[in-house]
Amino acid sequence: MPELRKDPITGRWVIIATDRAKRPTDFIRQPVPPPAAVFCPFDPGNERKTPPEVLAFRNSGGRDEPGWRVRVVPNKFPVLGIEGELNRQGEGMYDKMNGIGAHEIIIEGPDHAKTMVEMPEKQIEEVLWAFRERVNDLKKDQRFRYILLFKNHGEAAGASLEHPHSQLIALPVIPKRVKEEVDAARLFYDLKERCIFCDIIRQETASGVRMVTETDRFTVLAPYAPRFPFETWILPKQHESHFENAGAATLENLAWVLRTTLRKIDKVLERPAFNYIIHSAPVQEGTLPHYHWHVEIIPKLTKVAGFEWGTGFYINPTPPEESAKFLREAGLG
Repeated sequence: MPELRKDPITGRWVIIATDRAKRPTDFIRQPVPPPAAVFCPFDPGNERKTPPEVLAFRNSGGRDEPGWRVRVVPNKFPVLGIEGELNRQGEGMYDKMNGIGAHEIIIEGPDHAKTMVEMPEKQIEEVLWAFRERVNDLKKDQRFRYILLFKNHGEAAGASLEHPHSQLIALPVIPKRVKEEVDAARLFYDLKERCIFCDIIRQETASGVRMVTETDRFTVLAPYAPRFPFETWILPKQHESHFENAGAATLENLAWVLRTTLRKIDKVLERPAFNYIIHSAPVQEGTLPHYHWHVEIIPKLTKVAGFEWGTGFYINPTPPEESAKFLREAGLG
């Protein structure tokens, strides 16, 4: 019998289609192939093929030269431009503003063929430090209300270049998806004077059925009402609303947790394309007692079709209890 499950945070309903239940091997997909030996503007020696770097962690060399370990550059084809004023306007009943923002590429390492699953933990930690530094720098610009950090891995997940990289987009508005999450968390806090994410961590730790792994600092779980099969969340155990406030010990442990979780997904699902997104509080707001930053990992196993677009419901053929069990049993922790 299929189940309707309600996301406890946003109130979004999900159909867990148990009569269509799928094991990892049942999904039709094309594993992400190893990177091809082609010209890549992100490779060492091609630094002049990208816009000038805004941040780099280096062993040697100067700006826009080889010798870097992690490098951050503006996107050559940004979705938003950093120069100018917002110029908010009305056009009758419609609202508009200039497309002001920032769009940056975090090049995760000099090796074209080494994915995040294969990187040393220290290298992933440096990627996380680059995230933190860029958010803290860009949030000084009062035009920016929200900064999204995300990774597209594989063509099916939206990656146009194979070289391992992540992206950052700073926006002059708070995205609707984030606002719904933050507002719902505030309503829960106003009612119960507790963070809903902290409650989820406590309940999932106690039941164990949707737990994937945990450390002294992080809980990894399959959410109760996942939109997609094998959707996985990483939540810090210590309440913190803003990712960019994470300390050294937290980022060090997150590097291990992120690598281990991606390795589990890679093993169980045979190297799928995936997205991960860091959801954090709006950058111009102070510490929020009701919101809790976290990482959402979404393997690309199914397609969003007419029913989803028409209703806002998602159909997930794999119960989260099953996906968590497969990932737990993959080991690698």
